[in-house]
Amino acid sequence: MDIIMDTMMDDPDFLDFSDHSTTTPTSDEDWNLWSPLVDLESFAADQHDFHTLIDDAVVLTPDQGAAEESDSTGGDACDDEKGLRLVHLLMATAEALTAGTESLDLARAILVRLNELVSPTHGTNIERLAAHFSHALHHLLDGSASAHTTTDHPHITDMLLAFQLLQDMSPSVKFAHFTANQAILEAVAHEKRVHIVDFDVTEGAQWASLIQALSSKNKNLPGPHLRLTALSRGGAAGRRSIATVQETGRRLTAFAASVGQPFSFHQCRLDPDETFRPSSLKLVRGEVLVFNCMLHLPHLGFRASGSVASFLKGAKELNLGLVMLVEEEVARVGDAGFVGLFMDLLHHYSAVFDSLEVGFPMQRWARALVEKVFLGPRIADSVARMYRSEEEEEEEERGSWGEWLGAAGFRGVPVSFANHCQANLLLGLFNDGYRVEELGNNRLVLGWKSRRLLSASVWTSGS
Repeated sequence: MDIIMDTMMDDPDFLDFSDHSTTTPTSDEDWNLWSPLVDLESFAADQHDFHTLIDDAVVLTPDQGAAEESDSTGGDACDDEKGLRLVHLLMATAEALTAGTESLDLARAILVRLNELVSPTHGTNIERLAAHFSHALHHLLDGSASAHTTTDHPHITDMLLAFQLLQDMSPSVKFAHFTANQAILEAVAHEKRVHIVDFDVTEGAQWASLIQALSSKNKNLPGPHLRLTALSRGGAAGRRSIATVQETGRRLTAFAASVGQPFSFHQCRLDPDETFRPSSLKLVRGEVLVFNCMLHLPHLGFRASGSVASFLKGAKELNLGLVMLVEEEVARVGDAGFVGLFMDLLHHYSAVFDSLEVGFPMQRWARALVEKVFLGPRIADSVARMYRSEEEEEEEERGSWGEWLGAAGFRGVPVSFANHCQANLLLGLFNDGYRVEELGNNRLVLGWKSRRLLSASVWTSGS
């Protein structure tokens, strides 16, 4: 069994930014009884009747909210009531922005009031969450292409610290990395040369654990030669992307040398529109080829659907051995209109914020940094892309990428019992609200209580 849990608690030196453990306290709460920040189901039946809600909601003021929080006997009930009103206001704004029912003056009035009521840095979970969604809607109203620009990029130190804290707070990143790596280890167990093409390498943490696992399989013999090709982006951010990929390559190469693992690193530059061309890869006879496609992890930026599609089409064209896919579990364009998609996204991130609150209940500064660096921008981009996708009816955005792979002729590769056990072991290090389930035979899903958050699936295009 090639379970790669040895590196779970200690990240490689090149990503070591904290000394504290990932272990979090457990709870007696039954995660089968879903309890989000607010009960989004309670208003689903009349979600289109928003206009009467505004007068009720705007009577809340920040001072009243503070008074409610100080009331030890009724604070929770008041927080729930305020949270529900905030959700009503957000949904009213989303409907006001929907094509066919546009009422921009109404949307603007609601957002002004929301801005007075909530802040992304203060208040309860639902208040901070409402602030992030409110900012995203505000940028839609202004006609911004995205809710943040290149000038808003956080400092690299904040990004690295936030990434480390995110791994300590949540199993999502490690679940994705370890599930993918375990499937890769099993698929290449008897190979002498392995070539992995990574769609979004970022800091390279996934491959540090794989390198260590490969080097430790047989103490007396070197592991199979591992060649990693990382995609780099062109366009306006091209130089930054290339520099980041190069630095990741240097760190991984040094780490592989330190543990005695044969390793080489290469870059493959995408076209200016981020299209992937299989002919741009350097292939070597005798290598087993693996495509790794991590999408929607909290610390990853959004990638255009056309870029993802070109990468997966390239996998099909090359008839390779394995494709690893990780994606967010949210409603897709085609499942509902913008209001329905917005509601599902709010539901999704209420579960994410809830899980982080339980994981690190006393570390407000840590949650605030993760929300500022990763979750806030991700919410903003998600809302903007849902809105544009509905307007443009982009075919590539319809359905999950797993469904796309199945329709394109890829076959699911069964997830092993060892891989499933590894996921359960990982979740044992975190709060007991997390769960893992197997869907089909090739897909593991990470959930918080009854909400599915993230899925990892294994595919092949080979004959």
